[in-house]
Amino acid sequence: MSPLSTSDFTALSDAQLFAERNKFLKQGTAVGITCVPFSGGQPKGGVDDGPVEMVRFGILDQLEGMGYSVELSSGMDKYKTMKPASDPPIGVLKNARYVSAAAKRVSEQVREHCEAGRIAVTLGGDHSIALGTLVGSTSVYGDDLCVIWVDAHADINTPETTESGNLHGCPLSYILGLCGEIPGDQPFGWVPSGCVRKDRLVYIGLRDVDSAEKMLLRKHNIKAFSMHDVDKHGIGRIVEMALDHVNKDRNLPVHMSFDVDALDPSVAPATGTPVRGGLTFREGHYICEAVAESGCLVTLDLVEVNPRLGDPESLRQTVAVGCSLVRCSLGERLL
Repeated sequence: MSPLSTSDFTALSDAQLFAERNKFLKQGTAVGITCVPFSGGQPKGGVDDGPVEMVRFGILDQLEGMGYSVELSSGMDKYKTMKPASDPPIGVLKNARYVSAAAKRVSEQVREHCEAGRIAVTLGGDHSIALGTLVGSTSVYGDDLCVIWVDAHADINTPETTESGNLHGCPLSYILGLCGEIPGDQPFGWVPSGCVRKDRLVYIGLRDVDSAEKMLLRKHNIKAFSMHDVDKHGIGRIVEMALDHVNKDRNLPVHMSFDVDALDPSVAPATGTPVRGGLTFREGHYICEAVAESGCLVTLDLVEVNPRLGDPESLRQTVAVGCSLVRCSLGERLL
C-alpha cells in the first residue's frame, strides 16, 4: 500500500486511521469485545456489573460510530454460573478455582479475537482477569508481546507474599513465572509459566505497592514509573520512556492493561481500591492516545469499574471515563 497523504488522512474515520497506523492487526477496523462480569479476584461485589454498565452506557455504539465493526464474545452470563459449589482457600488464596476457570475462559475468547486479527478489548471485572487476557494474547503474539500496566497497584504478589489472598493482586506473578511450575491439575496449572518476559513489562501510575512487591520489582529489574515519576517528568515523557523500555523501535505488539484506579478518585470514584494522588483525567487519556498512535496496540483491558460503590453520579462519571479511555485507546482524537 502506498503511503497516505495528509489529505487522505483527513477523509478517514478514527477507526480507519487507527488501522492504517497499526502494524499488526489483519482487521484493523474490527474490534473483538469480551465482557467479563467477574468479581472473584477480590471481595467487593459490584465489579462484575462493570462491563454491563459500560455496554448500557453505549460503548459498543460509540465504537461503531468511530467506524469499527464490533464482534461481541458470546456467553457473558457463564462467568457467573461457572462458580464452583465449593472453593475453599488454597493456603491464603481465595476463590482460586473460580479465578482460574474464569481466566482460562477469558484466554480462549481473547485468543479467538487475536487469531482473527481484530483488536481484542476486554471489559472487566476485577484485574485477575488479566491473567486470561495475557495468556490469550501471548498465545498468538508470543513472547514479543509488550505489556503496559496502568495501575495504582503492582498486582505482582505471589501466593507466598500476598497478605490478603485476593487474586486480583497476583496475576502478573503467574504470567511472569514467579510462582514456579504448577501441576496441570491444580488451579492455574494451565498458565504457561513466563509467557510474558520481565523486560517486556512496564508500569505507569504506581503509588500503593506492598513491601514484598517492591522487593520483587527490584529483584527482577522490572521497570516501573510511579506517580513520583509522573510528577517529575510529565506524562508525555513517561509514556515515551515506557515505550522505549519495552519497544524501543516500535516494532513489537503491545497489550495495555488499564485499571481505572490508576486515575485519581476524583476522576474515577466508583472503583474498589481507590488511592489518592493518581492520574488526572488528561494524563490517563494521554497514555491511551499515545499508545494508540504508536501503531502497536493489539489488546486492551479496562477493569475495576464498580457500579455499586458511590452514588449515581460517581457511577456515571466512572463508567463515562472507562468508555472514553477505550475510545482513546482505539484512536479517538480530539481533532
